[in-house]
Amino acid sequence: MKIHEYQAKELLARYGIPVQRGAVAFKPREVRRLAEKMALKEIVLKAQVHAGGRGKAGGIKLLHSPAEAEYAAAKMFGMRLVTPQTGAEGKIVRRILVTEAAEISRELYAGIVLDRARRQLVFMVSQAGGVEIEKVAEESPEKIIKEYVDRAAGLQPFQARRMAFALGLTGPLFREGVRLLLALYEACIQCDASLLEINPLVVTPDQKLLALDVKLNIDDNALFRHPDIQEMRDTGEEDPLEVEASRSNLNYIKLDGNVGCMVNGAGLAMATMDIIKLAGAEPANFLDVGGGASAETVENGFRIILSDRNVRAVLINIFGGIVRCDRVARGVIEASKKIGVTIPVVVRLAGTNAEEAALLLQQSGMNFGVARDLAQAAELVVAALNKPN
Repeated sequence: MKIHEYQAKELLARYGIPVQRGAVAFKPREVRRLAEKMALKEIVLKAQVHAGGRGKAGGIKLLHSPAEAEYAAAKMFGMRLVTPQTGAEGKIVRRILVTEAAEISRELYAGIVLDRARRQLVFMVSQAGGVEIEKVAEESPEKIIKEYVDRAAGLQPFQARRMAFALGLTGPLFREGVRLLLALYEACIQCDASLLEINPLVVTPDQKLLALDVKLNIDDNALFRHPDIQEMRDTGEEDPLEVEASRSNLNYIKLDGNVGCMVNGAGLAMATMDIIKLAGAEPANFLDVGGGASAETVENGFRIILSDRNVRAVLINIFGGIVRCDRVARGVIEASKKIGVTIPVVVRLAGTNAEEAALLLQQSGMNFGVARDLAQAAELVVAALNKPN
């Protein structure tokens, strides 16, 4: 789950990480009121959307009075912010962070992410802060210093000292840097973060460190431990279909293709998407209905898939290990009749009672394409797509 910058800063402040004064506004008038309340001489307005690259897109403004800030906010609210991370559709600005301007001597980078290959958290720091870290990694990888964190021992003080030294910090600033890096790791662990980065982490002229911009993503599977963080979710920043799927406990990600996929198991879902593409079509989504594919989950899955106007055919691929295939087949038939599915549906069921399931589908009186294996399922769904109306 992604949260906004102002929310991430609130969380980091709890761990003693220095952040700017600021507050969020939802209307232009609130921007002026907050700027006056904080007595800000120079005011920074930052559009709060779940995407980076806001500055180049016009989502960050420096103003010199509350009146100017209100005027600029009136233009910013409701604008469609298009950045490299939003895609062409962009994000509508509904919240603005009103904060004080910071004096900057140097811009650094500090971040923690999970290295899935090594199954460890990796702490990364760089003196090349303030720019896209992906670009630095591609063009100048030697500028990124990495420290892998032992899962049992956690981040050690000597590792924090090594990173502070790599950032070029000296004297009292070195000690402050060590403390900040250790606190950042603690925040990452305690919040169950899957990504936590400060970019830029700035050094001010009076030799202080300040987290100028923060990105924090939380592991969805750990949200039950953090009801306070769960309340920070902004569903307006998420795809409506993905929000609906989460309410039905379905793992759904919208894609750009035209073949809707309904599968049980993430690995099987990935394989299904691959073979659809290999057969010459494009998957419209990733949808994992889980191990117990009941009639209710199949119906909810159908509703979500068919809500995507780009979907012209559906491929259902279920392996009946935990659940019996004949039970899934009945669920597919009931859901199709209840919803009134009008586009081609290809079904491949393998596992317990697969033969009985195929017979049920064939005798349902509905125009299902029943496949023996995954390759045939992909061929059938592509043929259905290419069949003239």
